[in-house]
Amino acid sequence: MKISKISSLIAGIIAACAMTVGFSACQEDPVPQPEAKGTIQGTVIDNLGNPVEGVTVEVSDVEGTVTTAADGTFKVENVAIDRHTLKFTKSGYLEASTSVSAAKFVDGVATVDVTLQIANARISGKILDAQAENTPLAGVLVSISETRNVTTGEDGTFLFEDLLIQDYTLTFTKQGYPTATKTIAPSDFVDGVAQVPDFTMGASEILRGLTINELKNAEVWYYNAYRGGRNGDDYPHFDWSTDFMCTLHGFVGWWEEQNEGTTIQIRNRQEDGDWERPADDKMFDSFLYGSKMITEDNKILTIKARTHAASAEAPCHWGVMVVDLSDANPAAVLVGDKQTLASESYTDIDFDLSAYVGKEIIIAIGTFRMETGDYWKQLVLRRLAFGPKATHEWDWLAGTEIPGLEGWKLTQEMVRSTTPIAQTTITGVSEVGGNRDNYRDAYQSWKDAGHIGYWWSFMPVKKDPEPFPSEGFVIKTRHDASVDFTKPEAYFYAKYAIAAGADKLVLKARNFNSASPTYFGLVAITEDMTVTPIIPTFTPGEGVANNLGEAVAGQLFKFINEDGGQGNPEKYATFEYDLSAFDGKNVVLALGVVKGEDSGTEDKLCIYSITLK
Repeated sequence: MKISKISSLIAGIIAACAMTVGFSACQEDPVPQPEAKGTIQGTVIDNLGNPVEGVTVEVSDVEGTVTTAADGTFKVENVAIDRHTLKFTKSGYLEASTSVSAAKFVDGVATVDVTLQIANARISGKILDAQAENTPLAGVLVSISETRNVTTGEDGTFLFEDLLIQDYTLTFTKQGYPTATKTIAPSDFVDGVAQVPDFTMGASEILRGLTINELKNAEVWYYNAYRGGRNGDDYPHFDWSTDFMCTLHGFVGWWEEQNEGTTIQIRNRQEDGDWERPADDKMFDSFLYGSKMITEDNKILTIKARTHAASAEAPCHWGVMVVDLSDANPAAVLVGDKQTLASESYTDIDFDLSAYVGKEIIIAIGTFRMETGDYWKQLVLRRLAFGPKATHEWDWLAGTEIPGLEGWKLTQEMVRSTTPIAQTTITGVSEVGGNRDNYRDAYQSWKDAGHIGYWWSFMPVKKDPEPFPSEGFVIKTRHDASVDFTKPEAYFYAKYAIAAGADKLVLKARNFNSASPTYFGLVAITEDMTVTPIIPTFTPGEGVANNLGEAVAGQLFKFINEDGGQGNPEKYATFEYDLSAFDGKNVVLALGVVKGEDSGTEDKLCIYSITLK
C-alpha cells in the first residue's frame, strides 16, 4: 500500500515535469531588436566666419574621434540615436562643447554647427624666490581660473596657451610663501603674448601693501606735470576740464578728488578698525605712487599742496619717498625731511631728485599716521611739477623755450624728458559721460579705455576743452581771440618711438560749424629741437557733402566736416600723416587748434580717434 502510493506520486511528478517541458518548448524566445543607429554631422567655423580644419571632434559613448576637413565639416557615423555630448578641441581655439538629443536626429541624421573662439594668445613668465637670492622657484601653482592652472618647473617658468586677449588675474600659491596675484590687461598682450616680468615670491612690503613685484609694474608717469582739483585757478591752466591727476591709478589707501585738488587722506573709519591702527612715521598710511625716469631735465619735483583738517598744533605729516629698484635691496627712502603742513593756502615745496639722475625710480607721495585713535588729516595735491628747477606760483613748467614754438609753454626739457608711450590706439570718446560732477569716475576710466586725456598731455594755453561730448574730445579756440597762426589756443602732445611699420598717424575728427572752418596743425619735435609741421592727406566723411580740406601756410590745415558720431563713425573726416621721415627716432607729436579766422565763434576740433599704424 505504501509502495503503491509512492509510485503514484512519482508518476505525477514526472507527468508534471513533462507538461512543463512541453509548454516551454511551445513558446518562442524574444528576439533582441537592433539598436537604432544614425549619423552626427556638421561644420565648425571660427568667430570670424572661417571654416576650421583639424578640429578634433569627440562624441560621448563613441569610441575614437574624427577631425574636421578643410571646409570645416565632420561626420560621425554609426552613432546610437540617443543623447550625446560633443566636444571640439584644437590648439589656438577655446574648447567648445554641445549636446544632441534623440529628437535632434531627422531621418537618422543630426546636424550640429559650432563656432570656435580664436584663442591663440599666451601668458608666460618666471617666478623667483626672494628667500633664496632670487633664484628660480619651482612648484608654484599659477592659476588664471578655477579650472586652469600650471605649475612652474625647475627653471621657474610658466606658460598658458590658447587664451583670449582679455583681463586675467594670475594667482601664485606655494606652501610656505604668501599667496600673490598679478593682473593682466588686454593692453599687456603684444603680438598675442603677455610676458609677465620676473615675479618674486616671498618678498616683504617696501611701501604699504606693495612688494617689489607690484613696484616693478608701477604705473609710468610719462609727463612732467600733473594737475589736480576742479577750481578755476589761473584759468584755463588749472580747471576741472584741464586737471587730469585723477586719471592716475597708483592710489593706495584713501583719496578723493576735491575742488581744491587730488586729496590723500588718513584712513579713519572706526568700524573698519582704523582707530586701532598704531602710529607709524616710517610707512605711509595713504599715498600716490608711480614710476618716473629722472634726468637733468626733470630732477626737481615741486609739489603745490595745501591741507584740510590740520592746524599749527596738529599739522599734516607727509613726505616724498623714493624706491630705487636697481639697488640690491630696494627700500623706501625719504627725500629730504618729513614734511609738516597746516595751511588753507597753497604752498610750493621742492624736492631734489638729483641723486637719481639716469635712473627710473618709484616715487611715492603720502601721509603718515602720527597717532592712534580718531586721527584725520588730508593732504591736497594741486600739482606735481618736474623740471630742471623749481616751478612756483601758477607758472607753467620751468625750462627753455623751443625755437619756433615761442608761447607754446612746451620746453626743451619737457621734450627730452617725456617718456614715450606705447599706446597706439587712442579714443576721444569717454566711456563715462556727464559733466564736472562726474569727472572723477570718467577720468578713472580713461587709462584702460585708451583715452587721449590719459595717454596724451593736454596744454590749455588759452582755452579749456570739452571732455564729454559723445562725438569725441573737443579742443577749441576762444570766440573773441585774434587771428594767430603761430600759437595754438590749446593742444595735446605725446612722445612716440617712430619705427617702420608704425609710422602712419591717422586722425578721425570733425568740426561743428559748416560756415566757419577749424584751423589746426600737427608738428613733430625731435629731441634735437627740430620742429617739422606735417601736412596730412584729407578724406571727408562718407556722404558728407559740405566739406573742406586744404593746407594753409605750409604748416596748418583748415577743414569743415560737420558730421560723425559713435553711431556713424564713417562720417568723420580722416587725416593721415606720414611720419616715416622720423623712423628710428623719439618724436613728440603736438596736435592743436589755432585761431585762423576772425569768426566770432569758438572754432572746434572734435577728436574721435588717433591711430598709429
